Amino acid sequence: MKAVYISEFGDNFEHLELLEMPDPGEPAPNEVLVRVHAAGVNRADLLQAKGLYPPPAGYSPNVPGLESAGEIVSTGSDVTAWDVGQRVCGITAGEAQGELLRIDQRLLIRIPDRLRYAEAAAIPEAFITAHDAVFTQGGLTAGDTLLVHAVGSSVGLAALQMAKFRGATVIGTSRTSAKLEKCRDLGLDHAIEVKEIAELAPSVLERSGGRGADVILDLVGAAYFQQNMACLAVRGRLLLVGLTSGNKAEFNLGVALQKRAKIIGTVLRPRTVEEKAVATRNFVNELMPAIEAGTIKPNLDRVFLANDAASAYKYVASNENFGKVVLDFSV
Repeated sequence: MKAVYISEFGDNFEHLELLEMPDPGEPAPNEVLVRVHAAGVNRADLLQAKGLYPPPAGYSPNVPGLESAGEIVSTGSDVTAWDVGQRVCGITAGEAQGELLRIDQRLLIRIPDRLRYAEAAAIPEAFITAHDAVFTQGGLTAGDTLLVHAVGSSVGLAALQMAKFRGATVIGTSRTSAKLEKCRDLGLDHAIEVKEIAELAPSVLERSGGRGADVILDLVGAAYFQQNMACLAVRGRLLLVGLTSGNKAEFNLGVALQKRAKIIGTVLRPRTVEEKAVATRNFVNELMPAIEAGTIKPNLDRVFLANDAASAYKYVASNENFGKVVLDFSV
């Protein structure tokens, strides 16, 4: 098979190549073998290419990829829920950016007939991450206010759509006004263009009538931490998902006590298969029907051919994308 291969780790994505690799072999009893047609590109892949985020044991550090979409070509002896020929997408801890992928059957999602493979590849990582953080851990319910930092990212857009579907008010931040305007079309209630970080909390409090945000999905990190605590509602939940602005912050612990706040750090990749299976099922049962109906849509920005992975990685690194970037392996 062919797969994206990191021939040299570093900031230069020119070292990404599409190379012939050994096939992954027959699936284990609880696995299926998928012929991959499309695979998502995530910031974790960029970090892996730089040598900063190696995959868990058992996965090659040289073959990136956390999500893909394709068709089942063979099944393990214990697989009963899936058949050869079915179109599926799902998350994995690595090696998704290749033509063939062995994956545990519990991590699979059936692709609705209305979706192309590229659209389906934009679903697993972003939507499962956002659903698990905002709803399972954050407990967002109808009538709550959700604050999403970097709302124009793939995870941010997934959170926005799902929160609006569930009847929440959504405040979104971005440093790019054009992305915020596009988010309004997806139902964003209040847009905050970040020019001065110190203005974040006052802006959120103003837009929430002084109450603050019940749930904050932070995809940025340290730079926003103090502002998050200042605009978090009483008994609010702060979900830390991204660290693009750094991983160290100082704040007044008394604020957390006074607000009875919950500060939750969460990451999907290093979880066990069992934990990922639970997160996948929760998302499928609660929100996948809305995607099947077209009420919630995958956030696909652009598709690159798999042999041009370097350009795809550079595009994601530029922060110009609005939603998911996908590699096409069908050609």
